[in-house]
Amino acid sequence: MGYTNGQVVAGGNGQGNRLDQLNYPTDVLIDKETDSLIICDRDNRRVVRWSRRSGTTQREILIDNIGCRGLAMDDQRYLYISDTNKHEVRRYQIGDKNGTLVAGGNSYGAGLNQLYRPTNIFVDQQQTVYVSDWDNHRVMKWNIGAKEGILVAGGQGEGNALTQLSYSNGLFVDTLGTIYVADSSNHRVMRWPKGAKQGTVIVGGNGEGEGANQFRYLGGLSFDRHGNLYVVDNGNNRVQRFSIE
Repeated sequence: MGYTNGQVVAGGNGQGNRLDQLNYPTDVLIDKETDSLIICDRDNRRVVRWSRRSGTTQREILIDNIGCRGLAMDDQRYLYISDTNKHEVRRYQIGDKNGTLVAGGNSYGAGLNQLYRPTNIFVDQQQTVYVSDWDNHRVMKWNIGAKEGILVAGGQGEGNALTQLSYSNGLFVDTLGTIYVADSSNHRVMRWPKGAKQGTVIVGGNGEGEGANQFRYLGGLSFDRHGNLYVVDNGNNRVQRFSIE
């Protein structure tokens, strides 16, 4: 696209808790209806909204006192937030401070009704919630109204076998139910077809490093409308793009 320099659109005023500051933000999404950014401001324990409209400095706290890590929004504009302190995911109507529990919330653990420091989340058109369950090295699927989740990737202990994950992070699920997960400490992105017992490595998996086919820990991932995969390469301070066949 030709962009070489970024433009600051939120924060950039030093670390702090004023409304014009952020403190270790971990996720962001665009609310197209209000033309604003919704940001997980992790170390300020809040979710904030910043207007993107030129000439305005409108900023507000949507939810506070939350150990937020990941964000998602469904087609009905419900906001989903993972809370690493409470080991749960909640769904909020914009303006609602309490939300509805949709995953976890039964203290930390490895049970099917539990999560252990959930990170990234993905919500499909049926409001099914997919959760990267960081300390359980797995991805869980919670159908709407479910009291427990379904294991859909990993969950076989920490490791680098094709049945295993090591600190799952970024997450994307396509319309066929295929799961793409950033397998952070294995420095690879894996693809798990719906119902599969093991995944395949689609990029990375060549050890930790800064080569074009390597990563140094992974954050979020996303696809564009042309099918290109974008991966946040944490330790190398870069985002990489891959063409996936």
